[in-house]
Amino acid sequence: MLKTNNNQSKDLRGALEWLKSEGLLLETDVEVNPDLEITALEKHLDGSLPMLFNNVKNYPHLRAVTNLFGNTSVMNKMFGWENDTERTKDISYALTHPLPPIEIDQDEAPVQEFVITDDLDVNKWLLAIKHTPLEDEFTIGSGQSVVVGKYFKEGSHVGYNRMSFRWGNVGTFQAAPGSHMWQLQVEHYNKPEGIPITMCFGIPPAANLMAGSGFDYVILPKGCDELGIAGALQGEPLRIVKCRTVDAYALADAEVVLEGYLKPKDRRWETTEAEKQGLQGKAWFHPEWAGYQGKAYKTSTFHVTAITMRKPESKPIIFPLGVHTMDDSNIDTTVREAAIYELCERLQPGIVQDVSIPYCFTDWGGCVIQVKKRSIIEEGWQRNFLTAIMSCNQGMRIAIAIDTDVDINSMEDIMWAVTTRVNPKTDIISPVPGGIGQTFMPAERMTAGEKDWTASNTRFEGGMAIDATIPFGYEEDFHRPTYAVDKVLIKNFFSDEQIKKGESFMSGWVKILSKTGQ
Repeated sequence: MLKTNNNQSKDLRGALEWLKSEGLLLETDVEVNPDLEITALEKHLDGSLPMLFNNVKNYPHLRAVTNLFGNTSVMNKMFGWENDTERTKDISYALTHPLPPIEIDQDEAPVQEFVITDDLDVNKWLLAIKHTPLEDEFTIGSGQSVVVGKYFKEGSHVGYNRMSFRWGNVGTFQAAPGSHMWQLQVEHYNKPEGIPITMCFGIPPAANLMAGSGFDYVILPKGCDELGIAGALQGEPLRIVKCRTVDAYALADAEVVLEGYLKPKDRRWETTEAEKQGLQGKAWFHPEWAGYQGKAYKTSTFHVTAITMRKPESKPIIFPLGVHTMDDSNIDTTVREAAIYELCERLQPGIVQDVSIPYCFTDWGGCVIQVKKRSIIEEGWQRNFLTAIMSCNQGMRIAIAIDTDVDINSMEDIMWAVTTRVNPKTDIISPVPGGIGQTFMPAERMTAGEKDWTASNTRFEGGMAIDATIPFGYEEDFHRPTYAVDKVLIKNFFSDEQIKKGESFMSGWVKILSKTGQ
């Protein structure tokens, strides 16, 4: 049963107010420059508290928040989850118990308090940023595409897509090959006027989490209700509103919305340098989730017909974030972990105990599943899970199965299990060689040779599925020793100050092992 969420609000503003009331928000009135400063400050406090900037250079009508999902403990508290495992199981339940969004009238929608149809220079109204010194141009990656109804098999979609508005109201629109927005463009490629959609900014936190779920389309296929799942996560339906200029819907409680047409046939270069080179995947772009500097491509375009927002005097809030940060990682992995858990549960219930995607596995690059074999008959299911996960998650390069005596949140404990429990000849499998991969992985780009680094020219190596579990019946041969830390109390021998000083010199794996006695 899904836990009722009483903490996070139903829009971004309310969530920030709650964070502030809990002492979990860093707020500043010092002017921040979108040119490198926002992402650099986020990286300074990577994995820490959300940051709200009330004074953004060149954008007096906007505020900016970042690091909103940077810390999992803060995120769990925001949604009312006791721990990471409860979060994964809670979201897994929501995947099959959505609360469909409800439509409200245009005059009730906060995001349509101010409507612009004439001055459509997007970079004037929307916060564009530079991530790193290597980038020549400002880009917008803080928006979520929203599609509701006939263009998504009567379901609803929400997801991230990066854009570069080099032509006023026309910007590039990057959709990863195989993604929902890629599927939509393939189906409606020849639609002459384009596909009516919205790009929503500053959306409710639950919708933001759903926007990060990508390439888990066995569980979230075209036609599913992603906005409904977000509604289940926040405890009540999201609100949507009909657009002013196109036949589409927007999130009514967003801060800013771009209405317009996605045109797959009108393809343009993401940067001036890429256009000069005439080469795909060579000119610098903002960093990508794999942890490498991104490259620019020739993409579809989005033609804006209207900009709607909350009243400018209320200073709408945009959520820009660095890529390959904990903020980005948690957005991209939280629902994905639950989808992998749900996949395993559908194959054979009760065996998988938890799923984790460590930061170093780079969002879509891998996962760890924790299993509990209840009888000899269940030996082998962990391998079925691993191969299914890698087949159903495009481009996944590594998946590891571990036992319940291994801490799924400790990479050192996981690597200890890999080191001591894996037979390299029988326990490492490459499930999908030659299949579809992820072009943003440089190792896959290498397979293109001298050709453009595009999905059509690259080949997936197949990834690694690693069974690091103990064969059923041999548990005593792999028994971990446990020292009597629960019986011998350190406080009986040393003062609190001495204990604190001693523990201050401990770091890494030893801190985990000292707690369990292993």
